[in-house]
Amino acid sequence: MTLSDPRHVYIETLGCQMNKADSELMLGLLQQEGFLPVLDATRADLVIINTCQIRENAEEKAYSYLGPWGKLKQQHPNIKIAMAGCVAQQTKEDVFKRAPYVDIVFGTQNIHELPQLVRRAFSGNEKQVVAVDRQKDKSTFDYFSDVTQVRESKISAWVTIIEGCDYFCTYCVVPYTRGRQISRAPESVLEEVKRLAEAGYKEVTLLGQTVDAYGKDFADRSYRLAELMADVNALEGIERIRFMTSHPLDLSDAIIEAIATLPKVMEYIHIPMQAGDDVILDRMRRGYTAAQYYELVDKLYDRIPGVAVTGDYIVGFPGETEAQFEQTLYSVSRSGIHFANTAAYSARRQTPAGIWEDRGEGQVPEPEKQRRLQLLNEVIRDQAMSIHQAYEGQVLDVLVEGKSKRNAERWTGRTRNNKVVNFSSPLPEAQLVGQTIPVAITQAYPFSLLGVHQLMPAPQQAGHFAVACS
Repeated sequence: MTLSDPRHVYIETLGCQMNKADSELMLGLLQQEGFLPVLDATRADLVIINTCQIRENAEEKAYSYLGPWGKLKQQHPNIKIAMAGCVAQQTKEDVFKRAPYVDIVFGTQNIHELPQLVRRAFSGNEKQVVAVDRQKDKSTFDYFSDVTQVRESKISAWVTIIEGCDYFCTYCVVPYTRGRQISRAPESVLEEVKRLAEAGYKEVTLLGQTVDAYGKDFADRSYRLAELMADVNALEGIERIRFMTSHPLDLSDAIIEAIATLPKVMEYIHIPMQAGDDVILDRMRRGYTAAQYYELVDKLYDRIPGVAVTGDYIVGFPGETEAQFEQTLYSVSRSGIHFANTAAYSARRQTPAGIWEDRGEGQVPEPEKQRRLQLLNEVIRDQAMSIHQAYEGQVLDVLVEGKSKRNAERWTGRTRNNKVVNFSSPLPEAQLVGQTIPVAITQAYPFSLLGVHQLMPAPQQAGHFAVACS
C-alpha cells in the first residue's frame, strides 16, 4: 500500500558518483510509493540530504542544507526531513542532537528500507526514525533487481557493481561508512545493463569505491572486472562502457587488456595516486611506491592508444614537508595525468591520520595547505591545457548528451577518453542527443574542448587517437 498520492520528494546529493547512484535508487524506491521528484525543496513533502563525509567541510555542508530546511518545516510542519549517506551512517542518532527537526536518519547500507522508513515517519507514531545498523551482506544488492531508478540522464547510467573498501587508508572514512568490499552478483549487474539497453541508454559506468577489486570476495567463482566488462561488451544496445574508481593495487593486466581490446570499453581510467612521495604514501597506507604507480601508468599509455588517465591528490597530509610536496608536483608531469581531483587534507577523527592530527603530530598549518593546493591546481591546469591543445584540428567521436549548461546555442558530449566537448551543430535535437557524431576540435581549454559538428566525412576520423602524455 502506498502513501496518499500524490506526494513530492526533493533530494540534494553531495559527494561522489556512488552517492549520485544511490540518490537515483532512492527516487526509484519512492516512486513506487507514489512520490514524484521535484527540483525545488519548498514544493516537497519529503526532503532528503544524501551526504558525504570524505572531508570535514563536506559534513558541514550537509548541515548547512538542514538549517534552512528546519526553518521551512516551521512554516510547513508536515514536511519530513531525512539525512542519508555517509554522515548519517557514521553519526547515527547524533544527527538529532544537532538537528532535532530531522525525522529520518538512514545509512548507506539501509537504502532498500527507505519505503518502510518513510511510511513510519508519515504515520505520526514515531518522532524520529533511524536505520543505520544493518550488517551488509550479499543480499544487500537484491533490491536492485526490482527497482527502476529515476536517472538524471537518459543517455548514460551509473551501475553499482561493488560497495565498500578493504584498504583502510589512514585518512579515509569509506571502510567505516560503506563497510568492507562486497561485489554484486554478475547476473544482477548484467540484468540491469540489459534493461538500460532496452530503455535506450548508450553508456554505462560501472561503479565502486575500488571498482577494479570487483569479484575478489566471490567464494563460489573466479570472475573479475575484466570478465564482467567482456560480458557487458557482448550485450546489444550499449555502446560505451566505463568504470571508476580504481585502486592501483587492483588494476590487473587483464583489466588493461580488456580496455585495449574490447571495442565498447572506453580509453579512460581514473586511478588515484594521492601523493608523489614514498614516505607519505606509506603513512597513507596506500600499498605502493611512486615508482610502482609510474610503472603502472606507463603500461597504460604503452598498451592503450589515446588513453586518458586521471587521478586524485591530497596535499598537507600530516608530516608532509615542502620537499615531499614537490615530489607530488613532479608526479603530475611524470605520470602524464590529464586531470586530477585535489584537496587539502581534512582530518576525519575516526581515522589514524585524524588521531595524529588531534595530537598535533606533523600538522601542516591551514594557510600552507591552501598554498600547496593552489600551486598543485595550477600545475594540473597547465598540463591539462597542454594536453588538450594537441587535440586542436582533430576530429573526435562524441556521444551527445544534450544542451550545454553554459551556452544554450551549443551541445555537449564526451569523447571515448572522457573529454567534455561543447560544439555547435545545425541539426535538431532528435538527430543529435544519444548519437555518436564526429566533431572537429577548434579550440582547447584546460578542462574542456570546443568544436563544430563535422557534417561531411573528414579525411581522417579519430575514433581512436594518440596524444603524447608520458
